[in-house]
Amino acid sequence: MWARFCRFLLTKVMGWTIDSPAPAPEKKVILLGVPHTSAWDFVVSYLFYRQFDGPDAKVMIKKEFFFWPIGGLLRKLGAIPVDRSSASAMVKSLIEQMNAADSFHLAIAPEGTRKATRKWKTGYHLIAKEVGCPVYMAYFDWGTKHIGIGNKIGLTDDARADTDRIQKIYGTMNLKGKYPEDFVTE
Repeated sequence: MWARFCRFLLTKVMGWTIDSPAPAPEKKVILLGVPHTSAWDFVVSYLFYRQFDGPDAKVMIKKEFFFWPIGGLLRKLGAIPVDRSSASAMVKSLIEQMNAADSFHLAIAPEGTRKATRKWKTGYHLIAKEVGCPVYMAYFDWGTKHIGIGNKIGLTDDARADTDRIQKIYGTMNLKGKYPEDFVTE
């Protein structure tokens, strides 16, 4: 029932087109969510993933948003509070959480912020390698209002080179963020 409601909100009320017939099939997976230029990306992504009536996709949100009563709601929606002051502690915590769970779909914005950034973060890469899970190139295009889970991307042992390659692939997709000026792929 909730899945159908989420699909209705996303497609009929908000006008999005869903390009993926199913969620990522693996029990543990990282979904790169690009472009990330607005807090609305969380809403659209949540409705998209919940419409599958499958595994919840978890998402990192800075700990400052977890105050009463919003914090409880965010946790219920799959948000994980993170302290961005220590990237290594954040990545280590996510690895531990994913390893401890039977199923864990983690959505990550490789830009690391809603503002324009030319050098994307590589933490997703370390998490994927340590957990042994695949990485998918998910997207939400505010220009066309299309959303989907794209290709599974192969990773090497070079996180920076892989991230640069992924960033270039996203660049060829001509995606638009809610705030287009805040999405940079080169």
